[in-house]
Amino acid sequence: MRSNRATTRAGLSMAATLPMLAGALAFGIPAAHAADSAGRTTLAGTRPAWATASADKGSTANDNRVSARVYLAGRDAAGLAAYAKAVSDPSSPQYGKYLTAKQAHARFGATKAQVAAVKSWLTSAGLTVDEVTQHYVAVSGDVAAAEKAFGTQLHNFAKGGKTYRAPSKTASAPASLHGAVLTVTGLDNAPHKAKHDDQLPPPDGVFKNAGPFSSYYGSNTATTLPDAYGSKIPYAVKGYTGEQLRAAYGAGSRTGKGVRIAITDAYASPTIAYDAATYANKHGDAAWKTDQLRQVLPKNYTKTKECGAAGWYGEETLDVEAVHAVAPAADVTYVGASSCYDDDLLDSLGKIVDKHLADIVSNSWGDIEANQTPDLAAAYDQVFQLGAVQGIGFYFSSGDNGDEVANTGVKQVDTPANSAWVTAVGGTSLAVGQGDKYLWETGWGTEKATLSTDGKSWVNFPGAYTSGAGGGTSKTVPQPYYQKGVVPNALATANNAAGNRVVPDIAAIADPNTGFKVGQTQTFPDGTQQYSEYRIGGTSLAAPVIAAVQALAQEARGGKAIGFANPVIYAKYGSKTYHDVTDTPTGSELAVARVDFANGYDAADGLLTSVRSLGKDSSLKAVKGYDDVTGVGTPANGYVESYTRR
Repeated sequence: MRSNRATTRAGLSMAATLPMLAGALAFGIPAAHAADSAGRTTLAGTRPAWATASADKGSTANDNRVSARVYLAGRDAAGLAAYAKAVSDPSSPQYGKYLTAKQAHARFGATKAQVAAVKSWLTSAGLTVDEVTQHYVAVSGDVAAAEKAFGTQLHNFAKGGKTYRAPSKTASAPASLHGAVLTVTGLDNAPHKAKHDDQLPPPDGVFKNAGPFSSYYGSNTATTLPDAYGSKIPYAVKGYTGEQLRAAYGAGSRTGKGVRIAITDAYASPTIAYDAATYANKHGDAAWKTDQLRQVLPKNYTKTKECGAAGWYGEETLDVEAVHAVAPAADVTYVGASSCYDDDLLDSLGKIVDKHLADIVSNSWGDIEANQTPDLAAAYDQVFQLGAVQGIGFYFSSGDNGDEVANTGVKQVDTPANSAWVTAVGGTSLAVGQGDKYLWETGWGTEKATLSTDGKSWVNFPGAYTSGAGGGTSKTVPQPYYQKGVVPNALATANNAAGNRVVPDIAAIADPNTGFKVGQTQTFPDGTQQYSEYRIGGTSLAAPVIAAVQALAQEARGGKAIGFANPVIYAKYGSKTYHDVTDTPTGSELAVARVDFANGYDAADGLLTSVRSLGKDSSLKAVKGYDDVTGVGTPANGYVESYTRR
């Protein structure tokens, strides 16, 4: 997976990516396994789509090593999905009747007998059991043992100019295990990571914004620059703060008191406590209380160079500071993964569910749907369902590349935001005026044109597409029941006549040109590490903002967990609790002027001036009603308090 979705410092989008996948489990129904005549049960989705006959380069050598995870289906996989739906649906008599983590494991987790049977099967094939958790049995061994255990042959396949190992046919397990196995991962060795030794490296090089700025939207007009769309335009804001975001999204007097929010990313910023405290003090946010910010970290970090560990520090910093800015009394637990790989990020999510560390989980990472594989999708959805039965809701950023065509050449959504079991958060450009007054929002999508050499015009105005909120229609995940009757049929059936999941569900501020100010310790050109601030955006800003708003809403309903929120979010569709966001809220095209340091931190190498057009999100459009840029819209005054009526 990748972490590029969020690197939108001033003009970067800050999100992390990883090769996840979502939706191998249809909403409520686990992936089907079928028994064959040889007494084996196939494990659907374990042969990647790229492992084709034309790409086959022959058998993998028997002495090559394989590390795999066998995920446990538990004692009642279908019952887990059904109960997760029931407790999340406000029309169900079981709505809100959550289980404790202990109850969830006792009711749906694997039995001791199932674990013992799985271990016996694997070891009898010659594999070594390395680890056993509530979710999986990790094993390792040579290719010959893996082939024997999983009833397949491992071959080498060409993929993207490289060669990777994968099963030549779908893997299987003994039918005698009676459905104890959900899936197996690790048989293919293509990278499954969220991009973004083994001590953590120092912070990345410094980034700063140049001015001029607006202090609020429209406060400083670029009078000396060329017109755009027939009029003068304002300079980009220096970066909104918590006070402005709370006003925009109707926080009122709510603070998130008594609510627990978890944040997942890879690695951990070594300066997060100092940075968060300094930022709160400088911008009028409530001071962090003792133990209000906790970290749950792995014993060791791995793959720090491959994953670009320092690049994840800014992601954590953004998430923590944005959550606290909007919900200053909420307790925050940061759960860091030991690397950017799926297995490690899944472990972080599993820790939250197994110990019920929070009711609301903000996640600013993902990957394109084309990189998803059904085996990992099944593992992710199982964790999301186990969270749902406990009243835990997961919020994922929808991506920073619009329809992904400019990025990948193929129109597609991101994952795991495409899972039917998570809330996908899209993005907007936000205008907050004088006195913290909400003015309007557009769907986040940016086109950029640079200033001509003579300063009299914009070159090739409005310029090229740079970034925007991810969205669109999944090609793999069926349409969940809560989207029916809300999502336009043309969107739902874009890839399948029966209807598929459409992303996002809800939205918030994401455009780095109308972004949020963050404070972070960075490495300066002289080698020193100093605290400094910059404007940032991306849907990895939108996700923690929505998570924080949900904390305010949970406080409003007396602290009762909201849980998996999508059924309730869609039930409120069409009401005044949402801003119905469109691309032209003022009736005309919108743009801002931006000035950047050429070298990223000072004027020594000159300045770069550009115009950034708003509401230009590739083929995606923010229109009246539900759309694939902002979902049902953004929280308005009344959204938070509407939860008191449930």
